Amino acid sequence: QVQLVESGGGLVQPGGSLRLSCAASGSIFTIYAMGWYRQAPGKQREMVATIATAGSTNYVDSVKGRFTISRDNAKNTVYLQMNSLKPEDTAIYYCNADLMVVARIRGDYWGQGTQVTVSS
Repeated sequence: QVQLVESGGGLVQPGGSLRLSCAASGSIFTIYAMGWYRQAPGKQREMVATIATAGSTNYVDSVKGRFTISRDNAKNTVYLQMNSLKPEDTAIYYCNADLMVVARIRGDYWGQGTQVTVSS
């Protein structure tokens, strides 16, 4: 059993900042890539940022220069620092992990989502 638990969402004014966290727990053998995705009302889920085990990162163009993804491998945790937030960043943000459980089965796991609302 694997769980991904997100925290840190909320309501923030345009130009503000939030930091999302996602901790993975359970029968984990190793975690490969981790990432953040988001889904706005009426839109498809999109990749926001991903980070590989060694730390290489990838961002959607709309957040480059404003968001920073990082991870703490010792804590099985991934973070998303979001600065200069815009109303169009409003969405449910989901954590994702590509990992292998102790039974040596690799799979894709998702958190339950955390709401981020950017509004004045």
